[in-house]
Amino acid sequence: MTVRKGEPWGQPAVCPDDVRVVSQDRQIRDWIVWHRTRDQPIRDLGVADGDLARTCGGVGGGRPCSALVSVDAMRVSLDDGEPTWGAAHVIARREWLRGDLAMVMNAQFYGAYDVAPRSHPNDGKVDVLRVDADMGPRERFQARQRARTGSHLPHRHLTMRSMDSCDLHFERPVVVWIDGVRQGTARHLEVTVEPDAYSIYV
Repeated sequence: MTVRKGEPWGQPAVCPDDVRVVSQDRQIRDWIVWHRTRDQPIRDLGVADGDLARTCGGVGGGRPCSALVSVDAMRVSLDDGEPTWGAAHVIARREWLRGDLAMVMNAQFYGAYDVAPRSHPNDGKVDVLRVDADMGPRERFQARQRARTGSHLPHRHLTMRSMDSCDLHFERPVVVWIDGVRQGTARHLEVTVEPDAYSIYV
């Protein structure tokens, strides 16, 4: 059940020996895609590291052993093409320091950066960070440095919205990355949350 503010989330658990364990967000995504494209329920998965695991309280560096939590998945379409799925984040950009940039976050973290401090991977929503295309390289660099501690917001050139789906349009084609894997280029990106899609041990 999708988490509600003030309610407990997850339960203490030890990852069973027969449950598959992965350590990267892209491996979680592969797991989701494998099940979704076969119209099968997504089986439980152990997640030992990565941005989604860190968001869920995982400490990394070994076998997950503390909790079982329900998480949402992201259904992603580029230019109205065939859908695919994501676990932690979808990034759309040409370059980091100029032009259109959007980060669709189901996880709080993107590597070393605390991009979406209020993001929760089981609230039925994604946090969408849009960077104003007119924001200059110097300001972007400064904001990126502050993002290491989650202090990049508020900012006049950055907007963050929490929503259950987003429909993003770009003036020029951008490169879309899903969980660290290049998916392709697009001018139109649609992401829809699939609540309570599966459970992970962290």
